[in-house]
This record gives sequence, structure tokens and C-alpha cells, in this order.
Amino acid sequence: MSQFTPDPDWLPFHPSPSKPAFVPPAGAVDAHCHVFGPGDIFPYAPKRKYTPCDAPKEKLWELRDHLGFTRNIIVQATCHGADNRALVDALLHSDGKARGVATVYQDVTDEELHSLSEAGVRGVRFNFVKRLVDALPFDSLHEIASRIKPLGWHIVIYFEAAELPELYDFFTGLPTTVVVDHMGRPDVSKPVGGAEFELFVKLMSENTNFWSKVSCPERLSLEGPPFYSDVIPFARHIVESFPDRVLWGTDWPHPNMKNHMPDDGHLVDVIPHIAPTSELQQKLLIDNPMRLYWPDEAT
Repeated sequence: MSQFTPDPDWLPFHPSPSKPAFVPPAGAVDAHCHVFGPGDIFPYAPKRKYTPCDAPKEKLWELRDHLGFTRNIIVQATCHGADNRALVDALLHSDGKARGVATVYQDVTDEELHSLSEAGVRGVRFNFVKRLVDALPFDSLHEIASRIKPLGWHIVIYFEAAELPELYDFFTGLPTTVVVDHMGRPDVSKPVGGAEFELFVKLMSENTNFWSKVSCPERLSLEGPPFYSDVIPFARHIVESFPDRVLWGTDWPHPNMKNHMPDDGHLVDVIPHIAPTSELQQKLLIDNPMRLYWPDEAT
């Protein structure tokens, strides 16, 4: 029994997600998911903004197989802070089928970075969503970016669309490949061709080191499940405009969801609506994540 009690308004992950109608191509990668705890083995961070339910690696492997995927990219979430032990444990027990994105602070040593790299970490995540962090990580991001570049790692950034204007110049000065979580969380009540989303499109167009995850319709949609139709035009525009720099993931176990818990099978069924051809699906689910996380195996 974990010593940590989940937040009272936390929704646990779906206990029995449906089998998706869309069958992912062989070798598909879920490029954004998490492992939490178990809290009695891998404690949650003392300064966390939320306490999740336990979501151990074994449950993630079960979901991967049920949905028809082959590999996972496990992203360190804020509830574990910079304690990457749960992430590393999952990577070491994945039979080579998982890579990771860690969280590190400025005091991380070169030895620790190399140890993370040996375990399968290929990137570092920085959170610019103000409600989830105490301070925005400007100084640490620049320093750490210069230190991870020789390792061939990339930066993952998480922000909300309304904050992009003030962050734009800082982001475009980063020296590595940069992956944006969830299309920069666009406001889908606004038009795809509107000024707010067009700024994100400009970021992608003018900076070829930028990639985007076209994930998390459950966080962005105002219409809700099972189709999340209002998110599809945004994601499809990014996939069709930048087919070689997009990734997709479930975001399992969907941290901090309070209004509804998505059925992961339904999320998979969104894929052919945002990547409508087999060529785009191949790039989104296999070619791009393999090139970024398993370059030695990429074709």
C-alpha cells in the first residue's frame, strides 16, 4: 500500500480501455506517456503540485500491448520532480522497448547525465506552465541545454499558447532539437488560422530544430470524448505541414485530469483523423520517433 493518497479530485486511469478500431502499423511508438511510483518504492516529490494514483511500468506495458504499440517514450512528470528513479527503473526493465525524457536541475553532475544516458534517457523536459511550477526555468534551461547537446539529447518544453509571445525569443535561441508538448496547448475555441495558433505554426516553420507532439486532445477539447473533434483541425494542420517533425502519444495515465478520464482506445482512434494517409501514419508513429530516440535502428 502506497503511503501517498491521491488528490481527492484526481481521476484514476481507465481500468479497461477499449480495443481501438485503428490498428497502428507494426513498430508504432507511444511517444508520450508516464510512470508514477509505486509511491512506496519511488516516492513522490515533497514539493509536487499534485499527488497521482500509482501507475507502474507493468500497467504501461499492458496498455502498450493492448493498443497495438511496440515501444514507449516515458516522460518524467512533475510529481516526481528530478528524482528519475521510477523512470530509470522502467527503462531498465523495458527490454530495450522504451526511451526516456528526464527532469534534471542545474546541480546535476556529468556522471549522473551519463548514467541517465546509459539507461536510455534521450532528452530533458522543462515546464513553463505557471500553475505547475514555482518558477520558470530560464537560467537552468540554457545551462543544461549546453551540457546535454554533446550527448545528442533534446529539450522538451511544455507551455500554454497564451504564453508563447513572451517565450518565443527565448525558445528560438535554444541550441538543441526542441520538442513541444501537445502543440503548445492551443485554445481550440479560437480559429486554426487565428493569430495565436499561427504564432506556433511560425515557430515550427522558421525553426527546423522544433518538433511537436500532436497529443492530448482530452486536455484541449471543449467538445470532449469520444471524438475530440474540435482538436482535430489543429493537429492535422501540424501533421500535414511538418510531417517529419511530429510525434504522437497517449499521455497515459493522464495526470491531473479532473473532468473526465479518457479511454485510450478512443485516443488511438483519433490518429487516422489527424494523419489520414498511411504515409503520414508511418512518419508520425514510427519513422520520426525512431529517428529521434533509436537513431541507430532507424531506417
